[in-house]
Amino acid sequence: MTAGSALYDIPGPKALARHRLYAWITTAVLVALVGFVVYKLVDTGQFSAVKWRPFTYQGIQRLLLTGLANTLKAFGWAALASLVFGVVFAAGRLSDHRVVRWTSTLVVEFFRAMPLLVMIFFIFIALKLDPMLALIIGLTLYNGSVLAEVFRAGVNAVPRGQREAAYALGMRKTQVMPYVLVPQAARAMLPAIISQLVVALKDTSLGYLITYQEFLYSGKLIATNLDYDLPFIPVVMVIAPVYIGMCVLLSWSANRIARHERRSPKAKGVTVTTALPEEI
Repeated sequence: MTAGSALYDIPGPKALARHRLYAWITTAVLVALVGFVVYKLVDTGQFSAVKWRPFTYQGIQRLLLTGLANTLKAFGWAALASLVFGVVFAAGRLSDHRVVRWTSTLVVEFFRAMPLLVMIFFIFIALKLDPMLALIIGLTLYNGSVLAEVFRAGVNAVPRGQREAAYALGMRKTQVMPYVLVPQAARAMLPAIISQLVVALKDTSLGYLITYQEFLYSGKLIATNLDYDLPFIPVVMVIAPVYIGMCVLLSWSANRIARHERRSPKAKGVTVTTALPEEI
């Protein structure tokens, strides 16, 4: 008995034919939907040369590349700061000291519940900071708080026996956390961490509301330019695949790292030999 047949009956000829019919119907519906969208775009002149001509200008290309570089810069700093923030406050929430634990919980819950856009506006307007710095701080506070919960939940998901066994061997808590709990929890936490980093990457687009010249802001400058006949849809068709590609690349890199970790365990078995007593 195979693993598949243990869970469900193997489909017979009629079931296979029915599944193929469903697949063909679904494919036809999707093709029709895509065709309808393309038809509407052509019918409204979204593929006309005048709307796509701006992308041939070097100034427009530099504007988009500058915006993309600014997006990646803000994301890089925000991702690094969010990870550090998450680790620090997750450790605080796991602390045995009540004051540290309660303070960390208050900070995490406050910034996790606060709307990101409100935080960015407050930091930018009330504190009068640079747009890039305001965006990075807002992304760090929100995403770092979410990551702190991810780290805490991942560590708590490790079976309690692992912690007790480590203490029984004489290890201190400062040794148990990095050497026993975190390595086991890391693999389980990785999908949630990457998912939150993808959210942070997309949320960098909120920077255009505070005039930070990131990728979406650059596209907005082009789309609202009357000299180019308001090429709004072409700008969306250029920007959207770039965002999707960056998110897919980030997820692919994380999956590749996870597969590498599974193939290359850090701890290897060591053969222990017992010396025989010497004859007297």
